[in-house]
Amino acid sequence: MQSKLRLAIVDDHEAIRFGFLHAATSAGHEVAFSAASLGELRGKVSKQNCDIAVLDLSLADGSNVTANVGALVAEGIPVIIFSIADKQNVVRAALRAGAAGLVAKSNSMDALFSAINEVAAGGNIDNIHTAAAIDADLEFKEANLSAREREVLSLYASGLAQKQVANYLGISQHTVKEHIVRVRRKYDGAGRPIENKTDWVRRALEDGLIDDGAL
Repeated sequence: MQSKLRLAIVDDHEAIRFGFLHAATSAGHEVAFSAASLGELRGKVSKQNCDIAVLDLSLADGSNVTANVGALVAEGIPVIIFSIADKQNVVRAALRAGAAGLVAKSNSMDALFSAINEVAAGGNIDNIHTAAAIDADLEFKEANLSAREREVLSLYASGLAQKQVANYLGISQHTVKEHIVRVRRKYDGAGRPIENKTDWVRRALEDGLIDDGAL
């Protein structure tokens, strides 16, 4: 028998959160956290009180999917993306940040909870949407950026100055400069050079580290 899971749902549509609560209760699980943004859960959700988080890709607060997934994964919480999945670059960004996979909102709640059970058992989600995003991710694999380099690139390409990036991440400006140099070298080595600020934005968009709607 499937053990009771403590779940979190982060989606800015109240109807989705309500439907998830009903489906979880019917399946014998507990919705420990329900919120319109990850910011509402900061400092509250952890591995000790949440088994799996279900997260939408694009939230009304404009938050970055890489940061959202990364924050939950850093707490040891598996993440499932539940989204309309209309932007492949953003889906890839979520998977690269550590999401276990994607369930499209065009699927039923039954499909979502089947994926939740799979992840709870230690597996990853094996479906056409997740596979398509992974198969299309060849360019990013060539760049091979670390998690910190992805953070620096996304912030810098979004328009922050190096000092602002340093303050945001709590690191020195010198460290930010070192990351920027390494990122440029990795893209150069992948045949995708960065020669100016426009190129920084282009590479970040290509690899789903920023959303063109936020520019």
